[in-house]
Amino acid sequence: MNRLAGATSPYLLQHADNPVDWWPWCDEAFAEARRRDVPVLISVGYSACHWCHVMAHESFENEGVGRLLNEGFVSIKVDREERPDVDAVYMTATQAMTGQGGWPMTVFATPDGTPFYCGTYFPRANFIRLLQSVSTAWQDQREAVLRQGAAVVEAIGGAQAVGGPTAPLTADLLDAAATRLASEYDETNGGFGGSPKFPPHLNLLFLLRHHQRTGSPQSLEMVRHTCEAMARGGIHDQLAGGFARYSVDGHWTVPHFEKMLYDNALLLRVYTQLWRLTGDALALRVARDIARFLADELHRPGQGFASALDADTEGVEGLTYAWTPAQLIEVLGEEDGRWAADLFGVTEAGTFEHGMSVLKLARDVDDADPAVRQRWQDVARRLLAARDTRPQPARDDKVVAAWNGLAVTALAEFVRLVETSGRIGTEGEANLLEGVTIVADGALRDTAEYLARVHLVDGRLRRASRDGQVGEPAGVLEDYGCVAEAFCAMHQVTGEGRWLEWAGQLLDVALAHFAAPGGAFYDTADDAERLVARPADPTDNATPSGRSAIAAALVAYSALTGQTRYREAAEAALSTIAPIVGRHPRFTGYAAAVGEALLSGPYEIAVVTADPAGDPLVAAAHRHAPPGAVIVAGQPDQVGVPLLADRGLLDGRPAAYVCRGSVCQRPVDTVDDLVAQLG
Repeated sequence: MNRLAGATSPYLLQHADNPVDWWPWCDEAFAEARRRDVPVLISVGYSACHWCHVMAHESFENEGVGRLLNEGFVSIKVDREERPDVDAVYMTATQAMTGQGGWPMTVFATPDGTPFYCGTYFPRANFIRLLQSVSTAWQDQREAVLRQGAAVVEAIGGAQAVGGPTAPLTADLLDAAATRLASEYDETNGGFGGSPKFPPHLNLLFLLRHHQRTGSPQSLEMVRHTCEAMARGGIHDQLAGGFARYSVDGHWTVPHFEKMLYDNALLLRVYTQLWRLTGDALALRVARDIARFLADELHRPGQGFASALDADTEGVEGLTYAWTPAQLIEVLGEEDGRWAADLFGVTEAGTFEHGMSVLKLARDVDDADPAVRQRWQDVARRLLAARDTRPQPARDDKVVAAWNGLAVTALAEFVRLVETSGRIGTEGEANLLEGVTIVADGALRDTAEYLARVHLVDGRLRRASRDGQVGEPAGVLEDYGCVAEAFCAMHQVTGEGRWLEWAGQLLDVALAHFAAPGGAFYDTADDAERLVARPADPTDNATPSGRSAIAAALVAYSALTGQTRYREAAEAALSTIAPIVGRHPRFTGYAAAVGEALLSGPYEIAVVTADPAGDPLVAAAHRHAPPGAVIVAGQPDQVGVPLLADRGLLDGRPAAYVCRGSVCQRPVDTVDDLVAQLG
């Protein structure tokens, strides 16, 4: 019997027809293991994971493997994106036992959930031997198995402990983090580390804010160089605009082709802010194309943003995306085909597999003559139309609350900045940017409404939904932080008080149910399902940690409302991360970015005006805002907007009010005076 057919997770549904008698994560599965006195196999993965697919094809679709699992185990399939709490606990166990982790994650546990043997991907022959060995050990060496499990649980508890050393997150620590990042920086290719190379979006956000505060040219150059290298590389889809999860090499050429919502949301923030600070044409173009990718490829009207596009197409990586010179000529004709091959670095030898090449941008065209830019865009449009006729990767339509929150915040920043900047570029480029902005604005508003309508249930967040139906898993700390920050962004976009009210409700739940001693936070609520350990990871990885995310939301909410207890909670949370910021900044990027916002103030900017979209004061506020600033614009005493309370026009003219902490400057009515106050 397979129990996955009714799952909301596309990953679980991929396994619904396996010969394995899968259970979803539930109490009944462990009760069945106790009844049968057999160990539990916990298999954790996600729908866009290439090696998860490989192990599924090799083992879980195999009748012989299915028979071994059904006879000797209770098998539980877990979507790590739907149950990050389960994933976090067993990933810690896997890393403690093996020194490394990844997906698919393969864990053998006792009927009470205690892990005693962990690993990742196993080829079928190895997996069969492992199943046989575990069954034998369970029957003949039970006491040793239980001792091993107890040791693993002790290791998990130590790794997830709260209550460690704390320190204020000071300017000196943030400066040390920037210096450490510079020492680890790849000056040739950009980014950090070798291969595989991941987009360091959270560190780039921090470095941009550090540059704003300190004027450090080194911090800005690390961001600019990395952003240009990634944008020109194969990790960036040169036709449709999104970024892949990572590059398998150290120079951004060949990606692992899965595209994740969270990567693209965070990279949109980076490129948007880089353009804001420098006016760089490449940064604006890439931000525009990421926004278009999110709105066109991942947004589902009335149903939020999907989680990912698969790494494989029909079981083959790169089938949709790779090209040969002959294929370019077939689509574009001889002259344009050869021109495109030179532009996109497509060679006869190939940069990928079987003589195929992943498109990269081998020539600088952003600052080229308008005619060259027009030819490039025309070639890209025709190639994309041809690529759309190929088989396409599957899409994981699961909606994850935290990741949708990240997308709403990123799109809000992009839309607000573009809308207040006037027309940019040639007529065609300006029209495209305007069109993308309109669609992006609709997508972010639609998604925020969806989160409030579907994921907010009885005052608490649910983690995931699909096809408009919310799932049972409770929201974790990162969901509360990312969605609360998104609701704060929506308050600034719309001037509507309901978004601020909802953000406050989420933060109050987090403070009541997730808080730990000494200012820390657990990743799960105090009334959530009990696992063998209660996760509390302070480090940022592919997404902000729950602790960093909740700190960011607390800072924004405090600035928008003037309620200092939320700021104090943010400072206390960051103090639990501060001891590792200077030593390990690659894993504290978002925490450091929030720290920069606190050092900045953050500034509170209110513009009293009848024209929030077109007033030059609003445009100046967005263009020159210091790190982490909050900005609202609207009529005096607008209902539900604390920053506009008791603030009026100046002799009938629009006025800007700037505060920093508890200190406010005089209202001003000229752009020059506002810019001077923000400097």
